[in-house]
Amino acid sequence: MRLLVWCSAIWVALASFAAADDPVVVELYTSQGCSSCPPADKMLAELSDRSDIIVLALHVDYWDYIGWKDEFADPAHTVRQRGYARAAGKRSIYTPQMVIGGVDRVAGANTMQLMEYIEMHRRAAKPAAVTLGRDGDRVSVSIRATGPMPSEGAVVQVATVTPSATVDIRRGENAGRTLEYHNIVRKLIEIGEWNGRGTYRASVKVPDGVRVVVFVQQSTSGPILGAAQLR
Repeated sequence: MRLLVWCSAIWVALASFAAADDPVVVELYTSQGCSSCPPADKMLAELSDRSDIIVLALHVDYWDYIGWKDEFADPAHTVRQRGYARAAGKRSIYTPQMVIGGVDRVAGANTMQLMEYIEMHRRAAKPAAVTLGRDGDRVSVSIRATGPMPSEGAVVQVATVTPSATVDIRRGENAGRTLEYHNIVRKLIEIGEWNGRGTYRASVKVPDGVRVVVFVQQSTSGPILGAAQLR
């Protein structure tokens, strides 16, 4: 009982902050074919409306051979997850896995560890501020340094996101289940590099009304230095 109360207290305490200008990015590597993933998918859904957190569900393709092909899977997501593994000195990848701020990793649906990492990243000042604007199908991106930037520079990435989708799983480990997914990354692309000096500006064509997340990162598997989203 004490453990449940403590977990609830963390959720309430974090919810009282609204650092929308300095959000923490949480990436979930998941698959419709993974029977261990639904609890983590649900946890991500509970975080998806928070203004101080940007959650991204990146569906991987390495479960597709076990009876069910994930319609949201992208081989590029698997490549990205492998990059994080190499950065951490690991040789294997797995689902579900959450990566917080491009640095810290949580296996499964470990609520306490996830909340501790989110709080730690929330308190740490981000070295880059990302500002977004929208005019029809054009999204404007502006990034400026607010702290020391890495000497090797950074990459700017744009993700288009589907807010939610419900899927009837007919085969594989989750056969017979109807599962709901949130903040599904449909496309993740690198739009440029930034040396951290001056103001980075870009314009990206995105269909009007599509949710967009932009973040600047020290390589594609390093710390996330700043992020913003347009819902």
